Amino acid sequence: MTENQELNEPLHDSKAAYVLSNVAEVVERILNFVPTKSLFRMASVCRLWRNCARRVLRTQQQLAWVSVCGPSTTEAHSLCSTLSEEVEKVFLLPKTVLAMVDSATFSGQVYCYRQNKAKRSRQSPDTVEELNLLFPKDCDILGITTPGIVLTPTGPCSSPPQEYQDGEAGFAVMFPSTEGVHIKPFHFLQEDHLPDSPERSRVILEPLAKTKALIAGGIVEGVFSPPRQCCSEGSYGVVGLALSGPKVQGASVLLDQEVNSAKAAEATIRRLSAARIPEKNTLGFMFACVGRGQNYYNNQPNVEADAFRKVFPNTPLFGLFGNGEIGCDRIIKDDYTLCDTDMDTLQHEYTTVMTLVHLG
Repeated sequence: MTENQELNEPLHDSKAAYVLSNVAEVVERILNFVPTKSLFRMASVCRLWRNCARRVLRTQQQLAWVSVCGPSTTEAHSLCSTLSEEVEKVFLLPKTVLAMVDSATFSGQVYCYRQNKAKRSRQSPDTVEELNLLFPKDCDILGITTPGIVLTPTGPCSSPPQEYQDGEAGFAVMFPSTEGVHIKPFHFLQEDHLPDSPERSRVILEPLAKTKALIAGGIVEGVFSPPRQCCSEGSYGVVGLALSGPKVQGASVLLDQEVNSAKAAEATIRRLSAARIPEKNTLGFMFACVGRGQNYYNNQPNVEADAFRKVFPNTPLFGLFGNGEIGCDRIIKDDYTLCDTDMDTLQHEYTTVMTLVHLG
C-alpha cells in the first residue's frame, strides 16, 4: 500500500461517518432495506437514526406470512420453529397474527428429555409462551388447530397455494397497523351461543342481509392462543377476527355439493371478480369441509386452490379444512349486493366458503 492510499482511507472513512451521522435521506434509504426487528436495534444508534427508523416503519404496511409443511426436526411444531427464524426477516411491525396449524401433529404428545423424559404436549403453555415472545407485547395472536391447512408458501404472492389434509403444516399471517383498517379479535363463550332456532337465528341473519358485512369461517378442533380460563375443558366457544374500516372490502362465494369438478370450481370462484377488489394488499381465505378436497374430486389434488390461483394469480390464499363451514354467498359492490343464496343459514356441510378480503 502506498503512502497516498494510507492517507486517503481515513479521509473516506470520515466522509462516510459524516454522511451516516448527518444526512437523513441517505440513512432512510439504507434503513429501507433492513428488516423490522433489526430496524429497532439500529434506532438506538443516535437520534437521527431513531427518527429515520420511525419514518421507515410508517411505510412498512404490507402483509407478510410464514408457511411450513413437512415434519419438524425439533420438539416443537414446524411452524413454531420456523417462525423464530423467519420473523427476523419480515418488513412490518405485526399488530395482529392469525396462525393455523394441523391438529393431528400440534396436539400430539412428544417426548421432552428434561424432567425424566416426561411426555409433554406441543400445545403446552411453554409452546404458546414461546410463540408470544416472537411478537410485540401489544400484538393480538389468534392461534387455531384444525384438521387440514390451506396455505401459500413463504415468498411472493404468486406462489401456488397448496391444500394439506394430511401431515404437518401451518401458517402465520401477520397484519400491520394500517390506517382505515381495524382488526379486532373476538371471543364468545359457549354459553353465549345462540340456539339453532329460526327465531334466534334471525337476530344475526336479518341485520346481516341489510348491511355490507361478510361472515366466513369454519368449525375447528381447538384454539391455542390466546389461552382462556373462562371456558370449560374441551370447549372454547366462538373466536375470530373482526375486520372493519373504510378501506376494507370483501366478497365471498359458496362452492356447494353441486360443485364437484375443477371446471365448476373455477367458474364459481370467478364470480368473485365481479366485486372488482384491488389486487394489492388482498388475501384469499378458503374454509372447506374435510369431506371435500382430493377425495371429493375423484382423487384429484389441490383442485380448489388451483382454481383460485387461475382466477387470482397474485393473491395469496390461506385457510382450513374443518368440520363445518360458516359463510354466505355475497358479492358486494358500491351500490348493490349480489346474493346467490337466501339468508336463512350461515352453516353448511360439504361446502367451501371462498372469500376475498382487501385491507387498503
